[in-house]
Amino acid sequence: MIAPSIIKDLARIVGKENILADLKDLLAYSYDATMRQEMPDVIVFPRNTEHVSAIMKLAHREKIAVVPRGAGTNLSGGTIPVKGGIVLEISRMNRILEINTADRRAVVEPGVINLDLQNALAPLGYFYPPDPASQKTSTMGGNIGENAGGPLCLRYGVTSKYVFGMEVVLADGEVINIGDYVEDFPGYDLRGLFIGSEGMLGIATKLILHIIPKPEASRTMLAIFDRLEDCSQAVSDIIGAGIVPGAIELLDQKMCQVIEQSVKAGYPTDAAGILLIEVAGLANALEKQVQEISQFCQKNNARELRIAQTNAERDAIWAGRRGAFGSVARICPPYIVCDGTVPRDKLPAALHKVGEIAEKYKVLIVNVAHAGDGNLHPLILFDVNKPEEHETAKKAGDDILDACIAMGGTISGEHGIGLEKMNAMRHMFDPSDMAAMRRVKHVFDPDDIFNPGKMFPPEAEAVLPKEKGAAR
Repeated sequence: MIAPSIIKDLARIVGKENILADLKDLLAYSYDATMRQEMPDVIVFPRNTEHVSAIMKLAHREKIAVVPRGAGTNLSGGTIPVKGGIVLEISRMNRILEINTADRRAVVEPGVINLDLQNALAPLGYFYPPDPASQKTSTMGGNIGENAGGPLCLRYGVTSKYVFGMEVVLADGEVINIGDYVEDFPGYDLRGLFIGSEGMLGIATKLILHIIPKPEASRTMLAIFDRLEDCSQAVSDIIGAGIVPGAIELLDQKMCQVIEQSVKAGYPTDAAGILLIEVAGLANALEKQVQEISQFCQKNNARELRIAQTNAERDAIWAGRRGAFGSVARICPPYIVCDGTVPRDKLPAALHKVGEIAEKYKVLIVNVAHAGDGNLHPLILFDVNKPEEHETAKKAGDDILDACIAMGGTISGEHGIGLEKMNAMRHMFDPSDMAAMRRVKHVFDPDDIFNPGKMFPPEAEAVLPKEKGAAR
């Protein structure tokens, strides 16, 4: 428990109006999008870098755990305050400080919502490519903490490609600048350490982002298949031919059925799987891409191919995909979201393996995937009132991640490790690999103040990694 005097000190830093410590408020910040729940001691809303620095100096002096948090949409338990302490909520640091189209830069605070930035850029003819499905609510700081992707990451890449600089507050309150406004800067490139570090090394208070012009035109396609194997093979064939669409998303039959109960996107409910494919670029070059993609879909026995003719049709197709997780929550609020990645050519085998695991454990799994880059998101459903079902679902999730590793893949494409995948880290990395990562953590945060208890399994429980790439 944090002493009342510490809470008074925090109030002096940020003002009483930016402190929450009542039980009802603590409960509201005790969970994220996973099933885990742990109580913090106090919620603090800084308004600027000076506030964050002063909070961290106090936490460093008193050795109090600090959990950085944006919108709490993360799916790996990354913002659960497992050791209590301070939840440092950055949602009120939400200003867009600069948009410079000449230099293709946007400077924002970490509490800016992803979609708010997109909406500010759109009238200028620009956009910020990383577009997680949670973009309506997720913050830029959270996107950076998890190195978020989204449907467009196939063509444009994930967050790490678009962060050129960061102002960061370290565990002792020191403020440093990483990267710069320009593309080429000397010295060690520390961005790679902080992007995707899940709030364990520092907290970003200002972000310098790369923005790009919107493509001249785009075409959105919906390909419908009667066999999931054909659906996933079409993806491999398209990418293997050197065609790089803006996005290729895969949804299986169960997922389409769930979405249609909620969003009414016009997806077929009797097909084994569908592909949402978007191509973007110069208008006069798109028709050729559409024709080539259509040929690969037909080669793999697509029964129907729809091409959106209006913006309304395009928006409806994408509304279903972006609303997928919420649609599942309407019929089954508790579910586990796996986030494994396999090489693209292993996607058909990976989806087949997910089906085998569902049968093995007798659990319902619905599938959605950033298919173009092999990023699987199987959602494992269970009855929250039956603890044995939850345990079975977790075992199924572990098996899926192990299968991804065996196929030469990894245990996270964009959701991070957090609490949910700490055990899988033992299978992914050698003990020496994890020891090196722990040493990096110790350099920046020797007292383990920032987001303690995440990512790394207990050191006493080292397990040799399973053989990687055996399926290749």
